[in-house]
Amino acid sequence: MRRKDIPEKIRARLYPRVLEIFSENDFHQVSIRDIANKTEISLGTLYKYFDSKENLLFTVLEDYLGEMRQIMIMHVAALENPREIFRKIFWVTMDYYDNHPSVAITAYITVPTKTWMQQKAYRRDDIKDILSSVYHDLSARNAIDPQLDVRALSSLYFMFTDRHINVWYYHGMKWKLAERMDDFFDHFWKIIEPPAGAP
Repeated sequence: MRRKDIPEKIRARLYPRVLEIFSENDFHQVSIRDIANKTEISLGTLYKYFDSKENLLFTVLEDYLGEMRQIMIMHVAALENPREIFRKIFWVTMDYYDNHPSVAITAYITVPTKTWMQQKAYRRDDIKDILSSVYHDLSARNAIDPQLDVRALSSLYFMFTDRHINVWYYHGMKWKLAERMDDFFDHFWKIIEPPAGAP
């Protein structure tokens, strides 16, 4: 089901509640009937647009995660300094999850990874495209470690993001993700910065 095929009034009513349900409950304990009851949207209406709870949840997640991409593009477009470009990429990521904690919890904590991996949205091609564009631009300027390839850069982004969110959740979400970026960002930059003496 494509996003545009789902009426806006249903999305506005359904999507935030779905994320709330899945972020507060074990994935396997939630049924599509539970979602119908808690959103007060009939089973018939839900099945009109989604053939399973998995399809429903991953449609919702893909919609929210796609929104992050647009924000990231807007913030990064005018930046030139390599360090600040990557800092902004992480800041947008963490700020988005601070403003949508149920997205972070659902995508990184409550959804079984094996189930999530089977979805196209899990690959985060939208973010990989941004990282690839940044990588090629900075490589052309000799502004990134030449031994680093784009796949390694993508892996580093997701590794640091995943760990940061897991630690935040484990400790009861007592701080803002964006405010604690310095816990890891300097380490990330040291890995990818060009070696001393590079042109």
